[in-house]
Amino acid sequence: MSATLGKSTTLDESASLDKRPGARVGRPHAVWALPGVLFFTFFAIVPMALAFYLSFTRWDGLGDPQLVGLANWQKLLDDPRLTQSLWLTVSLTVASWVFQTVVALLLGVWAAGPQRNRAVLSAVFFVPLLLSSTAVALLFYALLDPNFGIIQKDTLGSSSGAFLAIVFVGGWQFIPFHTLIYQGGARQIPQVLYQAAAIDGAGRYRQFFSITLPQLRNTITTSTVLIVVGSLTYFETVLILTKGGPGTDTAILPYLMYEAGFKTYDFGYASAIASFLVLAATGLSLLLVRLSGFGTMRSTREGM
Repeated sequence: MSATLGKSTTLDESASLDKRPGARVGRPHAVWALPGVLFFTFFAIVPMALAFYLSFTRWDGLGDPQLVGLANWQKLLDDPRLTQSLWLTVSLTVASWVFQTVVALLLGVWAAGPQRNRAVLSAVFFVPLLLSSTAVALLFYALLDPNFGIIQKDTLGSSSGAFLAIVFVGGWQFIPFHTLIYQGGARQIPQVLYQAAAIDGAGRYRQFFSITLPQLRNTITTSTVLIVVGSLTYFETVLILTKGGPGTDTAILPYLMYEAGFKTYDFGYASAIASFLVLAATGLSLLLVRLSGFGTMRSTREGM
């Protein structure tokens, strides 16, 4: 009787321990991750590996690729358009980050609050993300038409106007996504921090800079990495709005890759540009994560 009672007591204690917050209740079998791994392998790793291989070949899209060693990479370094395209790509990335981060951060923090009609307005803000990049670019191309658009001015005909148009159109489409990220991060901030700050006499602006921004540090890093990678792969917007013009004033690296592959049919050189973009995006992402300390995040309350 006592042995049975002791055994049941031990089982009850084990069950109570398993129900504690944070206790491990077992891990799902690795087979559940297999579909995702296979999808990423066949649609990401394999294409990137193929593009890297083609960067060492000469291929016009027909026949068999011919190995040429580092000729395409040397051509990339000697290309006089590379410096301008690289500078334009960096400028576009920085401008997109500033524009999208500031607007999305403010909207996300606001959307996480208790305002009336917040849910309805948040849903409206999210609508642009549901459209494809091609549809958005075509829409703004019509709106910016100097003859029939809403602005009776050749905005896309000037270097600065075309550049700012690309930044604005990209931000208009993707700010809702980053707003959603910041909204989720802001909701994870403990309200007790704001209550304590209010008791100490801190106003709304002081609370934003002393509590909200530090708590969203890792959320900002996540959003920044996505913006950087996305800006480095802008293509549809540039192709439809400016076609790299006026002249070559908006010919960023992805557009240079498009010209090499589908205008001159030099797919080996285009693959070298694509590989360079992948390496640059990966390096920048790792650098951002390292500098921000994202990998050493200690608390789930520090953003997302």
